[in-house]
Order: sequence, then structure tokens, then C-alpha cells
Amino acid sequence: MLQRFLEDLVVTWVVIDPIGTVPVFLTVTVGFDAAARRRVALRAILVSAGILLGFIVLGQLVLDLMQIPLSAFQVGGGIVLFLFAMSMIFGESKPEEECALKVEKERDVAIYPLAVPSIAGPGTITAAIVLTDNHRFSVSDQVLTTIAMMLVLAATLLLLRLAMPIHRLIGDSGASIVSRIMGLILAAAASDNVLSGIKQYFELG
Repeated sequence: MLQRFLEDLVVTWVVIDPIGTVPVFLTVTVGFDAAARRRVALRAILVSAGILLGFIVLGQLVLDLMQIPLSAFQVGGGIVLFLFAMSMIFGESKPEEECALKVEKERDVAIYPLAVPSIAGPGTITAAIVLTDNHRFSVSDQVLTTIAMMLVLAATLLLLRLAMPIHRLIGDSGASIVSRIMGLILAAAASDNVLSGIKQYFELG
């Protein structure tokens, strides 16, 4: 159980990429005072948490209603995660790509681009559904996964609160390097999802 919790924690950390979110946060909050930045950070995390909890609770139900086996979704989700990882490794890194998405209003930037797609992006949503599969994991396992995700979001909030000193420490180049390393780890996790999904599909078939 502890091993699974740690695995979920690592996967969630990789797909959310809290460190890569810091330059995005700094860019979209240019000109904001400290209090406004704190409000933006908190609102972005709360919106992201709501989105992920919604998919954890309803994602499996939607799949069942559409009669899509989770093994097929796991393969598809793994492919999406893999492509997402490739974009992190070979394409523009998360900070470089998302810093261009600049909105002026405080309320707007908390939702876009911070909550979506920077924190609760497609990779994170896919991971939330796959890691809480009702057919593969017990309720206690799903609770542990949810706790792992909430811990990563809490860590993201902390990093956003410390955004200015972190950015001075690692700079844009440092954030870009970290994002690419995270992409490599995510690619390995995505490959495992695809292989597990294929195996489960043929075993059930």
C-alpha cells in the first residue's frame, strides 16, 4: 500500500509539474501585489482540486455509461500521457509554452492558464481516472490516490507562494531542464500504463 501511494505521488507530481508551473505563475501575475498573488495561487489550486475530484468521482461512471472498458481507456490515456511527455522533452517546455498564455484579470489567470491547462491539464485528468479505476483498485486505494493528488496540489500551492525566490534560484533555464526530466519520467510511466492496459484487455477478452 505504501509503495502504491509513493508511485501515485510520483506520477501525480510529474503530470502536474509544480516546479514548471512557477514561471507560468510569475508571468501571468506580473504587476500584481503580494496579496493578489496569494489569492491567485489559492484560487488556482482550489479550482484544480475541484476538477480532479470531479473526474475521480465521475470519470469511471462516464466510462461505464459509454461502455468503454477501462483497459481501452488506459491504453488511450497512456498514449496521451506519452505524447504529453514527448512534448515536455522535445517540444517547448511547460514554462516556455504556457507563459505566452497571458491574461490580465486576477480571477481569469487563476482559472486560465494556471488551473487549466497548467495544473489540471489533460495529462493530470487522464492520470486521475486511470489511477482510480473502480475495477482495479479498492476504495481505500482510491482514497490514497486522492490524498496523493491533494498533497501534490498543496506542494504546488507552497511553491507558488515561494515563486519569486525559486525563480531567482533556478531561472527559466532551470525550470525548463526540470520540466524535461519530468517528461522522461512520465514517458516511462505512460509506457507502463499502455502495456498494462493491453495485457488486461486480452486477459478479459
